[in-house]
This record gives sequence, structure tokens and C-alpha cells, in this order.
Amino acid sequence: MPMPETDHVPGDRAGRLPVVDPATGESFDEAPDQQPGELDEVVARAQRAWPGWRADPAARTAALRSAAEAVETAGEDLARLLTREQGKPLAESHAEVARTAARLRYFADLAPRTRRIEDGRPVHSEIRWRPLGPVAAIVPWNFPLQLAAAKFAPALAAGNTMVLKPSPFTPLATRLLGSVLATALPEDVLTVVTGREPLGARLASHPGIRHVTFTGSVPTGRAVAAAAAASLARVTLELGGNDAAVLLDDVEVDRIADRLFWAAFRNCGQVCMAVKRVYVPARLHAEVVEALAQRAKTVAVGPGLDPETRLGPLNNAAQLARVEQVTAQALAGGARAAAGGHRLDGPGYFFAPTILTDLPPGSAVVTEEQFGPVLPVLPYRSVDDAVDAANGTGFGLGGSVWGTDLDRAEAVADRLECGTAWINHHAELSLAQPFAGVKDSGVGVAGGPWGLYGNLRPFVVHRPQEA
Repeated sequence: MPMPETDHVPGDRAGRLPVVDPATGESFDEAPDQQPGELDEVVARAQRAWPGWRADPAARTAALRSAAEAVETAGEDLARLLTREQGKPLAESHAEVARTAARLRYFADLAPRTRRIEDGRPVHSEIRWRPLGPVAAIVPWNFPLQLAAAKFAPALAAGNTMVLKPSPFTPLATRLLGSVLATALPEDVLTVVTGREPLGARLASHPGIRHVTFTGSVPTGRAVAAAAAASLARVTLELGGNDAAVLLDDVEVDRIADRLFWAAFRNCGQVCMAVKRVYVPARLHAEVVEALAQRAKTVAVGPGLDPETRLGPLNNAAQLARVEQVTAQALAGGARAAAGGHRLDGPGYFFAPTILTDLPPGSAVVTEEQFGPVLPVLPYRSVDDAVDAANGTGFGLGGSVWGTDLDRAEAVADRLECGTAWINHHAELSLAQPFAGVKDSGVGVAGGPWGLYGNLRPFVVHRPQEA
């Protein structure tokens, strides 16, 4: 996910947070810059709203369904504002809004199951499920609405209330979403707070919060976990990814090149589970590089509100500088840019779609998460070497294997050290499936029933059996 949120936002006036359009580099609006001291009352209101919200599952289901309809009704306004502050093409913003509504509907109809324990004793034992209380969600700037919904939909469906903090780079669409949801949800069931650090740190450590769910970088995730430990709050952390794609020697390059390119470059590469490294058999290396470079050179790059745009800008100046730095380091070490390799002239945070090859060992653009429109393509001699390289970082979010023999591809995918492995595609998730990383890529599970149960605790009742 994104680098640690330093909250280096351009100059502002007291109490206000300027919001920059990444297509221009200029501020176009403001959001409240709330202070940590304001959280006490926000969390207290969430606590007061909790008993009524958890008490009526049928009312929760109806409210969440109504909330989904409200999101769809406001879809055009949400999508345009999201593109304006985040930078992604408008079509992708519409897809994000649609996914937000779909999550609300999915979790509205999901309920925990009471389970009877059969252990041979003359006791009737049941496992029931109870909500945790107020939940804090801290969301990054790459998918502000979709990742917020991935947190609030299961939390609210489980009977919890929530305090939601978006990134200071993308607060506006989330504030609008909060207003839209308020038309369907009871007061204080979901509250959006916006501001710089240490607002997030205070929220994660607040004694009234019982579960902290965070998506972002590994260093910030560690800090969130440490903060939550003070009150022994549960944590769910979806952290960085450096997903590898392994191409096998029977792959048909012309058939998979488009899918592979967009698996790496969607949202300008700002996707936690994007393909960020490609391992290719040595004899196919030149062909794969050429196919990807041709697409990188011809894709339409521009402002997200332009209907011709397929690839927008990076979201913020710090991320642009980060991508430029790791690319320049690789080129200085002997790497070659088959396409791109530089920022684009003009306003905004645009970087040319880049395909790198001939990379020196240990290049940061390979070993670290670059989180931008840059893709290294590396040759391998044996599948064992490719698997070792794919597993050779501290990350373990996702990975993929590409080839025509699906049984063989699945056998290779089974060797990847990650939470999700795809065959002949990448970064496609169902609302019903679990999503989790291994190693430094996260703690806990999101998605599907697992996401619901992550917001509940078991409650066991024992009673003697009737005579």
C-alpha cells in the first residue's frame, strides 16, 4: 500500500485541510482539519449509538440496503469528486462507487450463525456472536471509498458502530459518502473524521475503540498495532504488497499481455495487490518486454475527468517523488527503460508508464513496493529460481502464475508465499472470498463471512439438557 502517511499537505489556514487535484497540482477545496482532542466526543457518541444499533438485526439489514441505494443515487457526484481528489479515470471512480454499494448489499444479507457444540456431555452448549463496540477504520488514498466500505460494511452489519478516518489527501469523497450514508443510517452509527496526524494515531489508541482496522504501509501498520495495544483493541491490518507474476514457458504472450499490463498499471499502479514484478523465462524475456513496452508507450495518460484517459496521475507529490527516486536509482545502476522512466512535463503528478529491464541485483524497485506506474521485468532460468525470487521479499499479499497448462500453473501457484494466488489473471476479488496477507503484508482477514466474523466475538451459553 502507500508509503507512510506523513500528511505533508500544502500550506493551509487554521482548522482547514487543503485538497489538491493531482492532475494539476493545485488545491481546489478544503476539508476540516480536526484535532485529536475532538475524538473523545466523537467516540462517546459512537458508544451511545451502539446499544440501539446492535439490538435490531432486521433494522440493520434494512438500513444497509437503503444505504446501498443512497450510494447509487449519489453515484455521479461521488465519482466525479473521487476523480478530482484522487486522480483516477472517471470510469474507475464509477466502478469504485458501484463496489461500495455492492459491499453494503452483500453484508446486509450476511448474518452470523449460532452453532451448537456436540461434545458428548449432558449439556446444551451454543456459540453465539456479539459485536465488539465502536470500531475505528483508517483508510489510504488509493481506493478511499472502496476500502472504507470494505471496513464499514462488515463492521456495521455485525452490529458495531464506526469512526472512519480517510487519508488527508482524499477526504472529500469520503465526507460526501458519510453524508449520503447518514440519510439511511441512525445518527452517530458512522462518523467521518478528517485531519492530519496525530489524528489517526489518537484514534487507533483511543480507549473507547474496540477494533482498529487499517490499510496502508507496513511501518504505519506497525505503529497502529502498537497504539491499539494500549487498550488491547483487536487489529486488522492490510499492509503492503509486492506481488510477483510468474510467466511459464508455455505462456502465449500475445494472449495475456493486455491482462498482465492492466494488472500492473490500473489506478496508475497504486494498488496494493497490483503486479509489481514480472518473472519471465529467459527465451521469452525480450518478447514480453516488447509487448508491455508497446502498451506503456501508447496508453492514454491524462486527467481522470478526460474521457479519453486510461491512466491518470499519481495521487500526491510525495508519491511521485518516491516513484521517480526508485526508478532513477535503478537506471543509474544499469537498468534500461524499455518505455518511460521519467516524470512527464507539465502540471500535475504524472509519471510516464515505465517498463524496466536489465535490473541490477537488489534494486529497490524490485525488492520494495514502488506503488506507481513502473514495472520491472526479470528473466529466470528455472521455475525454481522464479519461485524463490517471487518469495524472496518480506511481502506476501498476492501473486500469479501465467501459462496454458493450468494444472502445472496451479502447482507453481501453490508454492507462492502469499494470501491469494491467481492463474492467468491477477487482483480480481469476489466479495464472498477472504482477503489476507502473510509475512509483512498483514494481520487478520477481510472479505466474505471472515470479514463479518472479524467484527464479532464468540459468546458461549451452557445449560443443562432437559431431563
